[in-house]
Amino acid sequence: MRLWRRLYGANPLHLLVMLGCFALSAYVVSMVWEDPTWVALLIWFVGAVIGHDLVLYPLYALADQPVVLARWARRRFGRERPVLVPAINHVRAPVLGSAVLGLIYLPTVTRHGEDAFRFTAGLGMEGILQNWLLITAVLFLGSAVVYAVRLGRAARRAARPDAHA
Repeated sequence: MRLWRRLYGANPLHLLVMLGCFALSAYVVSMVWEDPTWVALLIWFVGAVIGHDLVLYPLYALADQPVVLARWARRRFGRERPVLVPAINHVRAPVLGSAVLGLIYLPTVTRHGEDAFRFTAGLGMEGILQNWLLITAVLFLGSAVVYAVRLGRAARRAARPDAHA
Protein backbone atom coordinates (compact mmCIF):
# COMPACT_ATOMS: atom_id res chain seq x y z
CA MET A 1 0.00 0.00 0.00
CA ARG A 2 2.89 2.37 0.74
CA LEU A 3 4.35 1.73 -2.69
CA TRP A 4 0.95 2.40 -4.27
CA ARG A 5 0.56 5.68 -2.40
CA ARG A 6 4.09 6.73 -3.35
CA LEU A 7 3.52 5.93 -7.04
CA TYR A 8 -0.08 7.09 -7.41
CA GLY A 9 -0.38 9.56 -4.55
CA ALA A 10 -3.78 8.49 -3.23
CA ASN A 11 -5.86 5.53 -2.13
CA PRO A 12 -6.71 2.90 -4.80
CA LEU A 13 -10.37 3.74 -4.22
CA HIS A 14 -9.62 7.23 -5.55
CA LEU A 15 -8.40 5.74 -8.84
CA LEU A 16 -11.46 3.52 -9.05
CA VAL A 17 -13.81 6.46 -8.47
CA MET A 18 -11.97 8.60 -11.04
CA LEU A 19 -12.17 5.83 -13.65
CA GLY A 20 -15.87 5.46 -12.91
CA CYS A 21 -16.38 9.22 -13.36
CA PHE A 22 -14.56 9.17 -16.68
CA ALA A 23 -16.57 6.15 -17.83
CA LEU A 24 -19.84 7.83 -16.82
CA SER A 25 -18.83 11.06 -18.58
CA ALA A 26 -17.92 9.15 -21.74
CA TYR A 27 -21.25 7.33 -21.64
CA VAL A 28 -23.22 10.55 -21.21
CA VAL A 29 -21.32 12.27 -24.02
CA SER A 30 -21.89 9.27 -26.32
CA MET A 31 -25.63 9.34 -25.56
CA VAL A 32 -25.99 13.10 -26.04
CA TRP A 33 -23.76 13.56 -29.03
CA GLU A 34 -25.04 12.05 -32.29
CA ASP A 35 -21.59 11.38 -33.75
CA PRO A 36 -19.03 11.09 -30.95
CA THR A 37 -15.86 11.04 -33.01
CA TRP A 38 -12.67 11.63 -31.13
CA VAL A 39 -11.84 14.77 -33.11
CA ALA A 40 -15.16 16.47 -32.33
CA LEU A 41 -14.92 15.51 -28.65
CA LEU A 42 -11.35 16.75 -28.47
CA ILE A 43 -12.33 20.08 -30.03
CA TRP A 44 -15.24 20.40 -27.61
CA PHE A 45 -13.06 19.56 -24.60
CA VAL A 46 -10.26 21.95 -25.60
CA GLY A 47 -12.86 24.67 -26.20
CA ALA A 48 -14.37 24.05 -22.79
CA VAL A 49 -10.95 24.18 -21.11
CA ILE A 50 -10.01 27.37 -22.95
CA GLY A 51 -13.41 28.89 -22.25
CA HIS A 52 -13.19 28.14 -18.56
CA ASP A 53 -9.50 28.54 -17.75
CA LEU A 54 -8.67 31.48 -19.99
CA VAL A 55 -11.97 33.39 -20.00
CA LEU A 56 -14.28 32.50 -17.12
CA TYR A 57 -11.74 31.91 -14.33
CA PRO A 58 -10.10 35.35 -14.69
CA LEU A 59 -13.55 36.95 -14.83
CA TYR A 60 -14.86 35.40 -11.64
CA ALA A 61 -11.50 35.85 -9.92
CA LEU A 62 -11.72 39.53 -10.81
CA ALA A 63 -15.34 39.71 -9.64
CA ASP A 64 -14.26 38.22 -6.32
CA GLN A 65 -11.71 40.97 -5.62
CA PRO A 66 -14.07 43.53 -4.02
CA VAL A 67 -15.11 40.97 -1.40
CA VAL A 68 -11.50 39.94 -0.76
CA LEU A 69 -10.39 43.59 -0.51
CA ALA A 70 -13.24 44.40 1.87
CA ARG A 71 -12.23 41.48 4.06
CA TRP A 72 -8.60 42.65 4.03
CA ALA A 73 -9.61 46.25 4.86
CA ARG A 74 -11.82 45.08 7.70
CA ARG A 75 -8.93 43.15 9.22
CA ARG A 76 -6.42 45.94 8.65
CA PHE A 77 -8.44 49.01 9.59
CA GLY A 78 -11.55 47.73 11.27
CA ARG A 79 -12.38 46.76 14.74
CA GLU A 80 -10.80 43.65 16.20
CA ARG A 81 -14.15 41.88 16.42
CA PRO A 82 -13.77 38.30 15.14
CA VAL A 83 -15.73 37.26 12.09
CA LEU A 84 -18.45 34.86 13.21
CA VAL A 85 -19.34 33.57 9.75
CA PRO A 86 -17.39 34.49 6.62
CA ALA A 87 -19.69 35.94 3.97
CA ILE A 88 -17.48 35.30 0.96
CA ASN A 89 -18.98 31.94 -0.06
CA HIS A 90 -22.47 33.30 0.47
CA VAL A 91 -21.66 35.82 -2.25
CA ARG A 92 -19.70 33.48 -4.51
CA ALA A 93 -22.33 30.72 -4.72
CA PRO A 94 -25.23 32.81 -6.08
CA VAL A 95 -22.91 34.71 -8.42
CA LEU A 96 -21.61 31.44 -9.84
CA GLY A 97 -25.11 29.99 -10.16
CA SER A 98 -26.37 33.14 -11.84
CA ALA A 99 -23.40 33.24 -14.22
CA VAL A 100 -23.85 29.61 -15.27
CA LEU A 101 -27.56 30.11 -15.83
CA GLY A 102 -26.78 33.33 -17.68
CA LEU A 103 -24.53 31.42 -20.04
CA ILE A 104 -27.23 28.81 -20.54
CA TYR A 105 -29.93 31.43 -21.14
CA LEU A 106 -27.72 33.74 -23.24
CA PRO A 107 -28.79 32.44 -26.67
CA THR A 108 -32.47 32.75 -25.79
CA VAL A 109 -32.10 36.14 -24.10
CA THR A 110 -30.35 37.52 -27.20
CA ARG A 111 -33.04 35.89 -29.39
CA HIS A 112 -30.62 33.65 -31.31
CA GLY A 113 -32.20 30.46 -32.57
CA GLU A 114 -35.78 31.48 -31.90
CA ASP A 115 -37.14 29.07 -34.53
CA ALA A 116 -35.16 26.13 -33.16
CA PHE A 117 -36.26 26.95 -29.62
CA ARG A 118 -39.91 27.20 -30.65
CA PHE A 119 -39.61 23.88 -32.52
CA THR A 120 -37.92 21.95 -29.69
CA ALA A 121 -39.64 23.48 -26.66
CA GLY A 122 -42.92 24.50 -28.22
CA LEU A 123 -42.65 27.83 -26.41
CA GLY A 124 -41.80 31.37 -27.32
CA MET A 125 -38.84 33.29 -25.98
CA GLU A 126 -40.91 35.83 -24.09
CA GLY A 127 -40.10 35.97 -20.42
CA ILE A 128 -36.73 34.17 -20.56
CA LEU A 129 -34.83 37.23 -19.30
CA GLN A 130 -37.36 37.75 -16.50
CA ASN A 131 -37.07 34.08 -15.51
CA TRP A 132 -33.29 34.33 -15.34
CA LEU A 133 -33.51 37.50 -13.25
CA LEU A 134 -36.06 35.85 -10.94
CA ILE A 135 -33.86 32.77 -10.50
CA THR A 136 -30.88 35.04 -9.78
CA ALA A 137 -32.89 36.92 -7.16
CA VAL A 138 -33.99 33.65 -5.54
CA LEU A 139 -30.37 32.43 -5.46
CA PHE A 140 -29.23 35.62 -3.72
CA LEU A 141 -32.20 35.62 -1.35
CA GLY A 142 -31.63 31.98 -0.45
CA SER A 143 -27.95 32.62 0.17
CA ALA A 144 -28.81 35.65 2.34
CA VAL A 145 -31.27 33.58 4.38
CA VAL A 146 -28.69 30.82 4.91
CA TYR A 147 -26.11 33.44 5.89
CA ALA A 148 -28.51 35.09 8.34
CA VAL A 149 -29.33 31.74 9.95
CA ARG A 150 -25.66 30.83 10.24
CA LEU A 151 -24.84 34.27 11.63
CA GLY A 152 -27.65 34.02 14.19
CA ARG A 153 -26.54 30.58 15.32
CA ALA A 154 -22.92 31.74 15.60
CA ALA A 155 -23.90 34.85 17.58
CA ARG A 156 -26.04 32.77 19.94
CA ARG A 157 -23.17 30.31 20.40
CA ALA A 158 -20.72 33.17 21.09
CA ALA A 159 -23.08 34.77 23.61
CA ARG A 160 -23.24 31.65 25.76
CA PRO A 161 -21.17 31.95 28.92
CA ASP A 162 -19.64 28.50 28.49
CA ALA A 163 -18.61 29.23 24.88
CA HIS A 164 -15.32 30.79 25.93
CA ALA A 165 -14.34 28.00 28.29
